[in-house]
Amino acid sequence: MSLLILIASILLLLYLISGVKLNAFIALTITAFFAGILKGMPFTDLINSFQQGIGSTLGSLILIIAFGVILGNLLSDSGAAQRISSVMINSFGVKHIKWAMVITGFSVGISMFYNAGFIILIPMVFAVAKSTKQPIIYLGIAMASALSITHGFLPPHPGPTAIAVIFKANIGKTLLYGLIVAIPSLFAAGIIFPEFIKKINAFPPKGLFESKTFTETEMPSFQISIITALVPVILMATATFSELFLAEENSLRSIIIFIGNPTISMLIAILFAVFTLGIFRNRKMQDIMDKSGAALSAATMIILIIAAGGAFKQVLIDSGIGTDLSTFFEKSSLSPLVLGWLIATIIRIALGSATVAGLTAAGIVQPLVAASGVSPELMVLSIGAGSLMCSHVNDTGFWMFKEYFGISVSDTFKTWTIMETIIGVMGLIGVLILNIWIK
Repeated sequence: MSLLILIASILLLLYLISGVKLNAFIALTITAFFAGILKGMPFTDLINSFQQGIGSTLGSLILIIAFGVILGNLLSDSGAAQRISSVMINSFGVKHIKWAMVITGFSVGISMFYNAGFIILIPMVFAVAKSTKQPIIYLGIAMASALSITHGFLPPHPGPTAIAVIFKANIGKTLLYGLIVAIPSLFAAGIIFPEFIKKINAFPPKGLFESKTFTETEMPSFQISIITALVPVILMATATFSELFLAEENSLRSIIIFIGNPTISMLIAILFAVFTLGIFRNRKMQDIMDKSGAALSAATMIILIIAAGGAFKQVLIDSGIGTDLSTFFEKSSLSPLVLGWLIATIIRIALGSATVAGLTAAGIVQPLVAASGVSPELMVLSIGAGSLMCSHVNDTGFWMFKEYFGISVSDTFKTWTIMETIIGVMGLIGVLILNIWIK
């Protein structure tokens, strides 16, 4: 019954958006209530679940998105994004520009949450696409694939780290094996796959980022541009390493972790950018704030749609749909590596959240791991791969990608969803191959 409700909800959502042409925010809201009512949730619980979904999603994202839009606007409006893109083009050449996107995304993604990394790198993707005349989606998928792989496979990201704790896996080995599995996954999803989606056109919201072409003298130096862009990355990475090397009671660690919080690091980056890309270059504060305010206005609908996607996800979780689907597989005779991947995939499809899918699947198969003798580090990676599979309309990442690039739901399935699925499948293949040598 739960599977039928999930399928019916997804079909309704697709019909409302593609058939009726309803605004995605309204369509997601209607679909969330539809799923909860069919599942028999009490109306009060349904309302509370919907509100909790919006609150939990925006609570963790709204400041990051808002600050990210402002930082992105400062980078693009000052010419810093164009300067970075021009150096990348000269270094890699137009023919190999995808590699620049992949390497940049992977480097940023190791220490930064997916959402924050995506928002920081988006203006660079737009700038590089404009300079090279390459399709935006072509470059955007290369960047997003790298961020997604680090989010799903590599500690210290919360999903893989929490799953490693459940399986008592060695964090260092998990990171090492994760890097081995990540390389072929990244090549397939970030280098090969974009070649098949070049003809898909993107229409980013007008006013989100500066479209002006700057002269050589109008742009800041590469050193200032790249340092400003990487301030949040550096701060978050420092916080991550402090957790690994400083004692929990160390006061310096607390300060570094506070500064490295995604929201705080983005705020610091904005203040830094206001001076390096604005005040020190004789720009008026009023002009800087006016441009930033216009960019925030353009991002309003993006924020609403992401919030509604989070609400839909929460209703699916609280209604028990994900639990119903995963229980079916508990007594399966499959290898724990495949079983963990499959359960994580099912829950990911049902609930949308990669982290929830990973943690739930880990809890289900954890009793099987000790008896099977399977490497706990490989279990972390197999479940991480499954948790990335088949991202669709109940995943906030799906809507973030769709709205920032301004593409249709259908094209988001053809790009984002397939990219995530490629990563998930390649991840499982890599784990199974590693399992031949690692016992």
